[in-house]
Amino acid sequence: MRSRSQFLVLLLAVLAPLAGLRAADAPKPNFIIFNIDDMGYADIEPFGSKLNRTPNISRLAAEGMKLTSFYAAPVCSPSRAALMTGCYPKRALPIPHVLFPAGGVGLHPNERTVAEVLKDVGYATGCIGKWHLGDQPEFLPTRQGFDYYLGLPYSNDMGPAADGSKSDLGVKLPEAKAGADGAGNETGLTGASQPPLPLLENERVIARVRQDEQQGIVERYTTAAVKFLRDHRDKHFFLYLPHNAVHFPLYPGKAFVGRSHNGLYGDWVEEVDWSVGQVMATLRELKLDRNTLVLFTTDNGGTPRAVNAPLRGHKGTTWEGGMRVPTIAWWPGQIPAGTSSGAIAGMMDVLPTFAKLGGGTVPTDRKIDGMDLWPVLSGKVPDSGREAFYYFRGPLLEAVRSGPWKLHLIARGPTGPKAKQKEAGEPPPILHNLDEDIGETKNVAAANPDVVKRLQALADKMDADLGKEKFGAGSRPLGRVEKPQPLIGRDGKIRAGFEPK
Repeated sequence: MRSRSQFLVLLLAVLAPLAGLRAADAPKPNFIIFNIDDMGYADIEPFGSKLNRTPNISRLAAEGMKLTSFYAAPVCSPSRAALMTGCYPKRALPIPHVLFPAGGVGLHPNERTVAEVLKDVGYATGCIGKWHLGDQPEFLPTRQGFDYYLGLPYSNDMGPAADGSKSDLGVKLPEAKAGADGAGNETGLTGASQPPLPLLENERVIARVRQDEQQGIVERYTTAAVKFLRDHRDKHFFLYLPHNAVHFPLYPGKAFVGRSHNGLYGDWVEEVDWSVGQVMATLRELKLDRNTLVLFTTDNGGTPRAVNAPLRGHKGTTWEGGMRVPTIAWWPGQIPAGTSSGAIAGMMDVLPTFAKLGGGTVPTDRKIDGMDLWPVLSGKVPDSGREAFYYFRGPLLEAVRSGPWKLHLIARGPTGPKAKQKEAGEPPPILHNLDEDIGETKNVAAANPDVVKRLQALADKMDADLGKEKFGAGSRPLGRVEKPQPLIGRDGKIRAGFEPK
């Protein structure tokens, strides 16, 4: 009996390292990313929602890992640039805010996207949903590594008020006003000058998006995503599904209006959950679930319509509520089920992680800020090992985090932005311990001068690279085109070359 016990102990000792190797040497997976627009940190049940019912996302969390310190950017385009390129947005897409229709700039065609990295090693690649990295032909997903594209090239509010782009479902629309395309800056046309919303399939306009198209957009994307999975079931694939939901204006599908306990917003959150359920059910039906890594995330913090509790702030800020997003990683048998990680991670880690697992090569001819998260996702290590994370809002470096400590470099809220600070003199430093004060309510700078000094040094180090107030030497060039044109003009005419076949 004793010898048998000794044998079992010895056997377990031999097998234990091999179990770890299976995670490290995991089979080459398929990849799916759900990227939801403007959803709040606590808008889904796994992250604390009491208002919205999200059973499919809850199942994803129960079978996977919640990433509770996963960061995007304060607004849409920068966040998506980080996801695509593996870099801080300020490095790969140095713009002050977001991109708009008919912009003369976009993600540079020379940037290497995660789609290109995976396509180079044989993956079928599809983007279904909101792109928002440039709407001119040179900037479209089909020019950045995606075999197939269906979606809006930017946000669903970037169209005429008369088409329903500036108001929620059920609000009376204003009459259309005649007028030529308005002027804008290099990032595109804003406000009332914006042309009609184009729904693209690859590089063709297949619909002008009015109210009916808005209300059917989640179902349309979901149907296309399911078809993509079926069409590519026999080869490795990367499906990027960036929903326009739940960005303003709110247009939940007809089957979902009035179903939630949280108005139109809750209706649309619950339709997104349905979409996740449809895609996941298809994976299981096709028996691809054991060989697919799924990432569910959002592009920035929620708006005031959302619930970001217990975080402070909303979209557009560098408070935690503006940049920390609810994220779930799922891969049965490889990512431990029912787990959670507070490792500091973010959008820029997607490319290095997917490249490693998919057998691709991370670009070596340029700086990449992201890191391979597989040791964290596989449960092997509890921390990403990141020395610092930097909170950029446009060109401004507004905060830096190291471990639990977050130092605000530009006071906001009651003290105002930096321009006002100069009038009143420099304010005292603001330091929070996020492990003890996730809501950023208590300034502990006075009690931790050494921490303040260390984080300030990290910020100064970044100043030499990307800059603290302007776009620094490490910011790469934008893609540029001359004489950018809307894909659909204000007169409803589709741009030449983009007509439906």
